Amino acid sequence: MVETLIYDTYLRMIKNSVGTKLFRNLYLEINKERIDATRNGKFSCAYFVSAILLMSGLIKEMHATVDKTVKDMEKFGWKRRRIAKVKPGDIIAWERMMAEDKKLHSHIGFYIGNKKAISNSWQKRIPAVHSWNYNGKRKIIAIYHWPKFK
Repeated sequence: MVETLIYDTYLRMIKNSVGTKLFRNLYLEINKERIDATRNGKFSCAYFVSAILLMSGLIKEMHATVDKTVKDMEKFGWKRRRIAKVKPGDIIAWERMMAEDKKLHSHIGFYIGNKKAISNSWQKRIPAVHSWNYNGKRKIIAIYHWPKFK
C-alpha cells in the first residue's frame, strides 16, 4: 500500500519555496483590463499561501487577498489556535500595516518552527525566512491549524 504523506510533503513544499519567483505574478481580468494583482511580487503573500494550500488540497481556490484566503481556510475546516500551541505548517496572520502605497495591508505566511516563519517579502518580492513576529515589530493576530495535522 502506498500513502501520500501530505503533512511532510506540505512542509517541504513550504521550505523549498524560499527564494523562488514562482509566486511573483497573479494576473486577473477586471472589466476587460488585465492586471497583475500582486504587483510583481510586492503583494504576493496571499497568493503564495493559497497556492501552497491549494496544491496540498487544503483549500478550494487560489486568492489574491489575505481576507479571502482566510475565509476559504475557515470554510475548508482550518481552526484558530492559541499561539502557545503553534506547530510547523500552521498559518500566521499578522496585523495590518501601512505600506509604501499609503494603504493598510494584511500579511500571511507559514510557521516553520523555532520562532521562524516563511512569507512573501515585499522588499525582495519572493518567499523568505524571518522571525515569526518580525523581531517584535509585527503583531501576530491569528494562528490557523489544519486539524488533520496532528
